[in-house]
Amino acid sequence: MSSMAEKLQRKSQRAAATKQVRLKLVYVDFWSAVKLSFLISLCIAIVQLVATFLLWTVLNSTGIFGQLTKVLVDILGDPTFSVLDSFSLLKVMLFTAVVAVLTVVVGTALGAIAALVYNLSVRVTGGLLVGFTNN
Repeated sequence: MSSMAEKLQRKSQRAAATKQVRLKLVYVDFWSAVKLSFLISLCIAIVQLVATFLLWTVLNSTGIFGQLTKVLVDILGDPTFSVLDSFSLLKVMLFTAVVAVLTVVVGTALGAIAALVYNLSVRVTGGLLVGFTNN
C-alpha cells in the first residue's frame, strides 16, 4: 500500500499541460479608455503636486534659496532682491496646480484620441493578436 505522500509525489512528476489561447483585440471601448486615461492623468497630477511640495520644502530647509539670493544679489547689485519672494511656496504650488490641471486635460484627450485611432486602424490591420497561456 502506498502512502499519500507517494501519490502526491507521482502526481507532481507529471508535466502540466499548458493551454494557449490566441485572441484578436479588434475594439477598444471609447469611454473605458477615456476613464482609464483620466485616472492615470489624475494620478500623475497628484504626484506632480506632492513632488513639487517636497522638493520646495527640501530646498527651503537646506538653505538653497538663501544662498541663491546672495549670489544673485552679488550679480545683480540689487540688495532688495529675494529668490524666496519670487518663488514662494504659494506661487510654486499655484503654478504646479495649473500644470497639473493641464496634465489631466491633455492626458484624457490623448487617451481618447488613442482609442479612436486604434479603433479606426483595426479596420485596416485586422486587430492586435494577443496570446495567453496558463503557466
